[in-house]
Amino acid sequence: MFKIEFLKSINEVSAEDWNAITGSDYPFMRFEFLHALEKSGATCKETGWIVHHALVYQNQQWVAVMPLYLKYHSYGEYVFDFQWAEAYQRHGYDYYPKLISAIPFTPATGPRLCVKPGFQKKIILESLVEAIKEYSYAEKISSWHCLFPNDIDSGDLESFNAPQRLGVQFHWFNNNYQTFDDFLLGFNSRKRKNLKKERKKVLEQNLKIERLEGSQITDEIWQRFYHFYQLTYAKRSGHGGYLGIEFFIELGKQMPEQLMMVLAKKNDRIIAAALNLKDSTTLYGRYWGCYEEYDFLHFEACYYQGIEYCIEQGLERFDPGAQGEHKIQRGFRPVYTYSNHFIKDERFRNAINSFLKDEKPYIKEYYQDAESYLPFKKISS
Repeated sequence: MFKIEFLKSINEVSAEDWNAITGSDYPFMRFEFLHALEKSGATCKETGWIVHHALVYQNQQWVAVMPLYLKYHSYGEYVFDFQWAEAYQRHGYDYYPKLISAIPFTPATGPRLCVKPGFQKKIILESLVEAIKEYSYAEKISSWHCLFPNDIDSGDLESFNAPQRLGVQFHWFNNNYQTFDDFLLGFNSRKRKNLKKERKKVLEQNLKIERLEGSQITDEIWQRFYHFYQLTYAKRSGHGGYLGIEFFIELGKQMPEQLMMVLAKKNDRIIAAALNLKDSTTLYGRYWGCYEEYDFLHFEACYYQGIEYCIEQGLERFDPGAQGEHKIQRGFRPVYTYSNHFIKDERFRNAINSFLKDEKPYIKEYYQDAESYLPFKKISS
């Protein structure tokens, strides 16, 4: 019924054809974003991210697309399966290569299968999953993983024998706030005072905060930002980051309307920056770095400025990225994230599926515990 084709480069299709299926709202599925990754060398054989995007045809008509990569490691994914790879190795089997449907280096929930209007997504998804499984058997690929799909797609994948794994992130939600102070009115008194002290401390250090959008971000600023980005990764993991300056400059040229950067200045010198992407409903905090550490500057640039921006622009949600329990006391609520996993080898499949089943209650318990630490006033019943 459907024909599946695997691409070796996103350049095998045009931006117009790709975006006609994916749309141009969710930034990470846009042709321009994925092309910038490939063009800058972030996704290639040398980095272990080999493009295998799946196209779905019916009657010679292109009806759906899924991002797909052949992976030779598990870095840059934010859903951790290193223990699974170690188990394979201990038993003398190869876990790599594997296939993943994901946005490289981007733990942001969103569509992983985009379908042309008028076609039934679940039917196409089932056909595509079967095609990927067949491809895995034919090419000696250990497994296929779909990372950060939305909850509906994840549920469908589970029904197609790709069990679901839960994770937790912390997001901010706009309750029709008019101002940042309006948002703070919902806090209990102590937490509200603490947050205001943090923001005041930034000002007392003579730091000036600015927000830039689109074409306001010049090449010089991109160079400064990239240096910050490298410093952050060097501190965190000992390398300069997954992305090159070419990637960021390409984003600035191709997707300016979906970029917002927060700058921090000291005596008119840029000393820190945070880059966000956005769509019609959501702000996505992605990259941060600084020359010098200042008290609470990270919270101001990466969280409070984003919240203010969402309120001003009427955005519904702020996704500031993975991890970070310190976000809870600043008004970010726990939300579930999802991934789905098909393991080819039956013995490993049964063990990993059992692990996922046993892990889920602990993730739910963690979610409930995180909710109990939210800073908001308790409402009497």
